[in-house]
Amino acid sequence: MTVPDVTVVIAVYNTMPYLTACLDSLVRQTVGHARMEVVAVDDGSTDGCGELLDTYAARHPGLFQVVHQANSGGPAAPTNRGLALARGRYVLFLGADDWLGDEALARMVASADEWRSDVLIPKQVGVNGRLVPQGIFDATAASVGFEDSALAWALADTKLFRLDLIRRHNLARKEELKVYSDQPFTLAACLRARRISVLADYDHYFLVLREDRGNVTQRAGALDRVRGVAAVQWVAAELAAPGGQLDAIRARHFGWEVPQLLQEGLLALDAGLRDQVCDGVGELVRQFGAREVYHRLAVPDRVRLELAATGRYRELRELIAYEAEHGAPPEVSETGADGVRRRYAAYPVFRDGAVGLADELFLLGEEPVEERAEERADLEAGRETGPPPPTLVQQLWRGAVPVQVRRRLRSYPAWRRLAAAVAADGRNGGRR
Repeated sequence: MTVPDVTVVIAVYNTMPYLTACLDSLVRQTVGHARMEVVAVDDGSTDGCGELLDTYAARHPGLFQVVHQANSGGPAAPTNRGLALARGRYVLFLGADDWLGDEALARMVASADEWRSDVLIPKQVGVNGRLVPQGIFDATAASVGFEDSALAWALADTKLFRLDLIRRHNLARKEELKVYSDQPFTLAACLRARRISVLADYDHYFLVLREDRGNVTQRAGALDRVRGVAAVQWVAAELAAPGGQLDAIRARHFGWEVPQLLQEGLLALDAGLRDQVCDGVGELVRQFGAREVYHRLAVPDRVRLELAATGRYRELRELIAYEAEHGAPPEVSETGADGVRRRYAAYPVFRDGAVGLADELFLLGEEPVEERAEERADLEAGRETGPPPPTLVQQLWRGAVPVQVRRRLRSYPAWRRLAAAVAADGRNGGRR
């Protein structure tokens, strides 16, 4: 039997009417049906998905292989079953809500063959407001890593994987995880891959936000998210190189997924569940070295994380409620004996002796006083000081964090103040 170039694995559970567009996009693939196969696992759907899959399999003999099973409670089990049946040289995981551009498989296979890629990340775009980090798609690249790209922000399994890589390392999803089960799998594959490539010159993969917000990640519970992040961090601790590679992975989760658990929604949980979430977050911070990347996080995030890590749950709730009511806290500034002016976010817990949080957690920015005086003198003298090129901080920020994420972060007042501070640093020539 001829080995197909690529196997597309789809885990299906109650995704009508979106499944129709997904299957139609596979039928239209220009790579040709002879070079591909689709393994679709119906995980006990009750909305007609199973019947639709059977219809497509009958209509396109040899293209679709359909498996029906009782509901497993999450996407990991049907994905693993589909992966076990895959025969292609490469495998692509496709969400049953999502769809592919007509040339997607042909372009991906050709590029992976040319570059000898173990993992290839095709350009992805969001549909219906789905947030898809775009930093990794700035340019097509034959080889990328965690330290020179936004790879840490691209850990979903919506990629092309060399099947031999998966088989050699016995990679599979953790079926006990209800959410983020793809991230430990993807991270392990990337950390074991000889080459990771990006194909950014075509819209390959369209991720759809369902109108009922029924996507698995959208409906996941807080404790499920804690367990999912822990699973990712265990893989990072085991396989990532200490330093830049490990820090990039830590900064992504402790700067995004984990702080999302400590927002206003936490206050709506019952007391028992709320404390369990705080316990879980605190354990993540302590166990996986989050403090080592605090300097890469926003002030609101690192203050929340430290309150959770030190068991200050009452103060954490009060801080969340304070910011929900008042927005960003006021700034205070002072000039130290070293001649440096430092600006701090004056949350109620700032310099509260009973809480004991370090000033550095609240630091928004700093600048030598004499440099500000020089700038004022230049302005008074009418000398042009023109904007210098972006500082290293600005370049790293823009290059590492996807533009959609940056836009979302700007909705937080504290982030807008931080961005203004970075801009001010640029105007001062990046001098520290």
